[in-house]
Order: sequence, then structure tokens, then C-alpha cells
Amino acid sequence: MSSKPAPQLAIDARKVGKCYALYERPQDRLKQLLWGRWHRYYREFWALRDIDLAIGAGEVVGIVGRNGAGKSTLLQMVCGTLPPTTGELHVRGRVAALLELGAGFSPDFTGIENIYMNAAILGLKRHEVDERLDEILAFADIGDFAKQPVKTYSSGMFMRLAFAVATAVEPDILVIDEALSVGDGAFARKSFDRIMSLREAGKTILFCSHSMYQVEALCAKAMWIEHGALRMFGSSAEVTNAYQASLNASVLPRYPPASAAAAAIRAPVGTGRIVKVGASVDGATGNDLQLCSGESDLSITIEFSIDPHLPTPCVALGFSDSSGLTVASASSHNDGVTLHKDAEGRGSAAVVFRKFPLLKGQYSVTSFLISEDGIHPYDQVERSLLLHVTQKGIEQGLVSLPHEWMS
Repeated sequence: MSSKPAPQLAIDARKVGKCYALYERPQDRLKQLLWGRWHRYYREFWALRDIDLAIGAGEVVGIVGRNGAGKSTLLQMVCGTLPPTTGELHVRGRVAALLELGAGFSPDFTGIENIYMNAAILGLKRHEVDERLDEILAFADIGDFAKQPVKTYSSGMFMRLAFAVATAVEPDILVIDEALSVGDGAFARKSFDRIMSLREAGKTILFCSHSMYQVEALCAKAMWIEHGALRMFGSSAEVTNAYQASLNASVLPRYPPASAAAAAIRAPVGTGRIVKVGASVDGATGNDLQLCSGESDLSITIEFSIDPHLPTPCVALGFSDSSGLTVASASSHNDGVTLHKDAEGRGSAAVVFRKFPLLKGQYSVTSFLISEDGIHPYDQVERSLLLHVTQKGIEQGLVSLPHEWMS
């Protein structure tokens, strides 16, 4: 590692690879130790190969890919817990990782003792932990349990404390692996706001998630890793669209019944719930409807309930074809529409799609309840509606585009 990254780069990877030795039998490890100079008793598995990355300071980059693609391996190398087998990797600045929350906690130590130990691992001096201790405990909200061994904690308390420590070190680089919904509803919102504040402060963030919506909403850029190789790196919209299309290509058509909305009318503290989704077409109501492309008007109503202390949320709809490909969407936030809720946190939103433009086919509608800034999802109902669209004429494709012929 002789060369150094340019000053403006937070992460600079050149031909980075990670190879593991897989042994068929335990005795093969001893054979490799004794006679490996002349014969190889293992087979190689490359979790990552020839990864080139240049991520600037302050950039927010999403990472997408199937399970086993090598995403977590890359994040662990960035964090320094795994050395690369090949290539060069330079990371500038203090790194805080939300990979396996609490992985370094000792169950017999108290919460406070674990705070000091983990903060030291993350690079804080004792006097710095002293200054942050009250803030960490207040954020974790574990009360008197701070002085009890963490083996007595519930899973939620354990996760809250680990998250509070990991995000209190004021990192230059934050690495997140599916950690945006830790704990209960109230803490999930609080943890998301903490991560957003780090983004606004100009910290470099690597965000690995299976939620394409969160990747596109949170990240300006994204990378797609497949079979250990970097398949695509670019804008988050381009990468997530390409990755989603790849997933959809392998999905067989399915037509499950429309799912019921959440039964509880009052939402838990710190979050919101979709209570009911309904639709009507040409006087017919229900969750399984017939439409005629270019003629029918589709009306959709979403009723929701949210913690009254939270800001009024937004709602969104995603239209998917029979293969699961998202072909259209709409959201109140994107359209600049302000919704309203009553003192109990109940509200509703209605939207009309005039002369429904999707061409013949089977479509499902997924409904979302999202935070006021249009980013954090509180709830979603997959396939809340099923639409059977017919058409007149032989126009092909997914949608009828407005057009005008000239002679």
C-alpha cells in the first residue's frame, strides 16, 4: 500500500479482492499447513474480485445486491475488520459501523462499562466518552438498566444502546448495513433522524439495503455488486432501476389476493400505520377492480393513523406489473400536497387517475405511509389493490403516451 488516495477521497479502492480458503475436511487444514508448499488442499472462493471505487468525502452511496453478493464483505473491509486479499484500499477518517449492532459488547459488563469499552474501540478517549455519556444514555433511553449487566437487557434495549454508542463518535465515515429500523417504532424514527443529521453534516455514508426506495431517497449514488464483482456504479436512480429490473426478470407472475390493511386503528408510539386502502372505478368499489385503459377513472383512498406527536405523514403508491416490475408511482410529497390529521392522529388521502393510462394487463398497487420529508417509511401494504386492465385497439407496451399526429 505505497500510494495514497487523493485528499478529497474518503474511500479509494483499487482492484480490491477477498478470497477465502474452503476445506472439504478438517484434516485438510493440517495437510495444508504441513505440505501446502507442494500441494493445495483447499478450493478458493472469491467473495469480491477487482473492485475499483473512488468515493469522495461527504458522498452518500448506496450498496445493492442479492444475498451473498459480497456487500457485507466490502463493508467489513472498509471498517478494517477484514483485510483485502488483493489490491489496495485506503480509508480516510474515523469510521463508525452499524453492521452487527453490539457485536463487541460483553454480556457481563454493565451498560456504562460497555459504552466506555466500545467507544474506546471506536477511537474515543476516556474524557471524550465522559463528555458524551449523558447524551448516549439519554438517546438509548434504558433508564436504570445502564448500571446493570447487558445480559439482563431485552433485545430492544441492547440494540438501542449499541446504536447510541456507534453514532455518538462523530464519525467521518458511517457504514450502515440494514440498520435503519432498529428497536421499536419511536426509536426507529429517532435513529433515522440521527443518521439524517450525519448526512446533513457532510459525513460520508455507505448504506447497504434491500429497500430500493430507501437507497434512492437517501443516496445520491449507488453501486450494484453481483457475484463478487462491481456490476454498476452511478446515480442511485439508474442503479436501483437496473437492479430491480434484474430481480424482476427472475420472478414468475403471481396473482395473490389483495392483502388487508393493518387492523389496529391507533398507531404505536413513534410510528404510523395504514388502516385501510380502498378504490373505485366507474361506480364499482373494492380491492380487485376491472378498468379500461384510457377510459376509466381510478380513485384510491388511503386511511392512516399516526402518533399524534409526529408531523403529518405523506402517502405514496407504487404500480407493479405481473412480473413485479414497478411501472409507475405517485406520492403526496413529490406532488407537493399537504395532508391533514385529527387530534388522534387519524387522516386520509385520496387521489384520482383520470383515463387510466396503463395498457392491458394485470397490475398490483403497493401503498406506503412515509414521514413528512418523504424518506422514512412507517408502513406499507403490499398488493393492497389488484387491477385488471383491458383496452380497445392493439397499442403495445405498458402505457399509452399522449401524442398527436401531424400530416
